[in-house]
Amino acid sequence: MTDALFRNFIDGRFDEPSASFDSVDPSTGAPWAKMPAASEADVDRAVEAAHRALRSGPWRTMTATARGKLLVKLGDLVAANAGRLAELETRDTGKIIRETRAQIAYVGDYYRYYGGLADKHEGAHVPIDKADLDVTIRREPIGVVAAVVPWNSQLFLSAVKLGPALAAGCTVVLKASEDGPAPLLAFAELVHEAGFPAGTVNILTGFGQECGRRLTSHPLVSRVAFTGGPSTARAIVRNTAENLAHTTLELGGKSPVVVFADADLDSAANAVVAGIFAATGQSCVAGSRLLIERSVRQEFLGRLKRKAEAIRIGDPQDPATEMGPLATQRQRDWIEKVVAESLAAGGTLVTGGARPEIGAGFYYAPTIIDAGNASLPCVREELFGPVLSVLAFDTEAEALALANDTPFGLASGVFTSNLGKAHRMARDIHAGVVWVNTYRAVSPLVPFGGYGLSGLGREGGLDAIRDYTRSKSVWIKTSDEPIPDPFVMR
Repeated sequence: MTDALFRNFIDGRFDEPSASFDSVDPSTGAPWAKMPAASEADVDRAVEAAHRALRSGPWRTMTATARGKLLVKLGDLVAANAGRLAELETRDTGKIIRETRAQIAYVGDYYRYYGGLADKHEGAHVPIDKADLDVTIRREPIGVVAAVVPWNSQLFLSAVKLGPALAAGCTVVLKASEDGPAPLLAFAELVHEAGFPAGTVNILTGFGQECGRRLTSHPLVSRVAFTGGPSTARAIVRNTAENLAHTTLELGGKSPVVVFADADLDSAANAVVAGIFAATGQSCVAGSRLLIERSVRQEFLGRLKRKAEAIRIGDPQDPATEMGPLATQRQRDWIEKVVAESLAAGGTLVTGGARPEIGAGFYYAPTIIDAGNASLPCVREELFGPVLSVLAFDTEAEALALANDTPFGLASGVFTSNLGKAHRMARDIHAGVVWVNTYRAVSPLVPFGGYGLSGLGREGGLDAIRDYTRSKSVWIKTSDEPIPDPFVMR
């Protein structure tokens, strides 16, 4: 039974949807709310509103300092409403309430950070090599931004796009995933309350072929910022052939966690469990490949098995729950298929590999597979679920080769007490993020992004604002002497 109706936010107004679809509660498998299905016409209205706000009206003339104050206010509103937003995210995606509350409360810091930077990204004066000419480089907003985010960690993934884009003076059309869009559609109320001019931020949801394709190929869109999977990213790149929009792609991962025998094994085990079973493994940085030094393999697997089997699975709204359901049935179906193929190909099940007996919902037990070799599907494929593949190594060189044996390169972890080994591994692992003796730490101050199939570009940190600007060279003749006739020879 559906008991809530959500609306798109376009040009400063909440629209009654012309079409809608059911959103399913992953903990029950039953519909709980109606979500708006944005049409191509809705996308056109949103992009046109963003373009008007960019070219005329109060947003265009607002000072960078004033933009920053709006972002700070938005950050404060997100923090103040974190509880309500967390309940919606948990209801619509199945992510446990203890994690959504903590993560959304921290999202406010991202808006405050970029609010503080809004009037601190500067142009330049060029000491030009020509007399009587003065040259300055201005940084101007790149234009209308299409921001496309998945359902997982959607408020965080929106903040790393909206924050720098708005600080740079851009306007944004944000597309929430059709899976679990409730918290972002509710977030639109905070954008409205913060006082952003109409059209500056537009938030909608809908399906890929109609809504997503039109948005990313729209002729008035100058930049696309996308988080999701490689297959969708390829479609977006093809779409941007129509508008030649600048593109940032933050994609998936098959992140290695390398544990050496000299590591603090208790600490490493806790990190491995958090890295793959937190958020039910539905994280782009999930540490889904454990590479363990052979001399401690059996001992370490025993620790992981005990910890995995002790995880409390249940209602994601219960603060005592430690792992909730997967977000969709199709995701669970995919995981079950890959796990079955991997076991048939020679993998050994350490624990899990089945649906827990807790009633309805898209639940799947924490699963550990002793892979034996790196060719198994569970080692190669991004499962986006609570499945850990384990491989053993004997030497540092072998560990590095296994870590880099993937087309992905988003994140990685290294656990060792040897400082030199830590530096060597951090230097040589092909990934955009290397955590040493920790895992899953993030900050608005630090860039984030990957190598290879994990995407293009970086989000977060000081330089992110510049990625939402383009340079303009301004040449000014300072001499009062007239320009000579070019056809008179002297």
